[in-house]
Amino acid sequence: MATRVASRFYYGWVVVAATAVAILFAAGIRVAPGAFLLDMANSTGWSRASLSLAAAIGLLVYGFTGPAAGSLMLRIGSRKVATAALLITAAALAVTSVVQEEWQLTLTFGLLSGIGTGLIASVLGATVANRWFVRHRGVVIGIFGAASSAGQLIFYPLLTSMVEGSGWRGSALTLAILAALLSIPIALLLRDDPADLAVKPLGESATDRPVQRTSEEGTMRRALRTPTFWLLAGTFFVCGFSSNGVVGQHFIAHAVDHGFTPGVAAEALALMGIFNFFGTIASGWLTDRIDPRKLLFVYYLFRGVSLLTLPVIHDSLGIVAFAVLFGIDYIATVPPTIALTADTFGRRNVGVVYGWVFAAHMVGAAVAAWGAGIIRDTQGSYTIAFISAALLAGLASLAALMIRRPTVPTAAS
Repeated sequence: MATRVASRFYYGWVVVAATAVAILFAAGIRVAPGAFLLDMANSTGWSRASLSLAAAIGLLVYGFTGPAAGSLMLRIGSRKVATAALLITAAALAVTSVVQEEWQLTLTFGLLSGIGTGLIASVLGATVANRWFVRHRGVVIGIFGAASSAGQLIFYPLLTSMVEGSGWRGSALTLAILAALLSIPIALLLRDDPADLAVKPLGESATDRPVQRTSEEGTMRRALRTPTFWLLAGTFFVCGFSSNGVVGQHFIAHAVDHGFTPGVAAEALALMGIFNFFGTIASGWLTDRIDPRKLLFVYYLFRGVSLLTLPVIHDSLGIVAFAVLFGIDYIATVPPTIALTADTFGRRNVGVVYGWVFAAHMVGAAVAAWGAGIIRDTQGSYTIAFISAALLAGLASLAALMIRRPTVPTAAS
């Protein structure tokens, strides 16, 4: 009976749905600093640089939680890790709502929420996609990228509206309650491995090697010796710098500097999220069909050109055009980066290796988040920050072409 049911419906799609919801929420939490920034500064008197430091630490911890998340998912399973992550996030946000000192904000809103969301958003999607799917792997990764976009789409305008009504403290408490409630369906629906349900990864043939639950010994030692790892990590550093860091954390504040209201800026970010939603799914589809290195070249080059236009935009048409163009490839880099990681280092190792690549992404985001806050405080505008991000994106487009792609699957695939 179990075999007949499995033939009609593959439970992996339920796992994809549960994972996508968790990623969506985690992504929404990570945009909260950008939505809260102005109200925090106005209500507490703390500088943008100090508030950006808390956001930067959150992004940094969020990234470096990735390798630990990959190892934990191999040892105790994705379901336990994701459930615990949501409970940690709930606790962090609940305490954030009552902090009175800057160091307390850095500890709770930065460190603890970074750990909680990082355990989910870093490698959960990559682990699920490569463990449950051979066929449609790129599309599934694209779905997870789109879920991250949807988090931005939903939470930026939602949180901006919530802040206007109940302030950043009330908004943080509401998010804490939502995180605790979400942990229940995640614990009930998520599954760790197809073998737990006596099924194979979708599309796996009889000759394919099954993906093992443990990574190969010494995987990271070998990865660190390869130029491919450093090129993947370097380009993803730029991805984080130019997306989550400078745009994700400072776009609303920059738009307000240019005469827009916070609501209009949040709507532009929502529009960006809409186009990123479809752009990332399309990127996943393209990753299954086109050399991922060529996709990364186009994505980073296009991103750099988009960022160069942002400092000179002062009208509604311009900000809408930027939201559309930048949104198309905001995180479209994720599917080809994960695919290159899996193809180079093996599907069984993708959680561990991609965890470190993702860490580089969030280092870039943290550097940009803090650096852009300092630039704004000292220069009076974000222009230098956006130009720097554009130039780095141009370099990343060239670096992507230098990545060597295996001509045959690795033994660990």
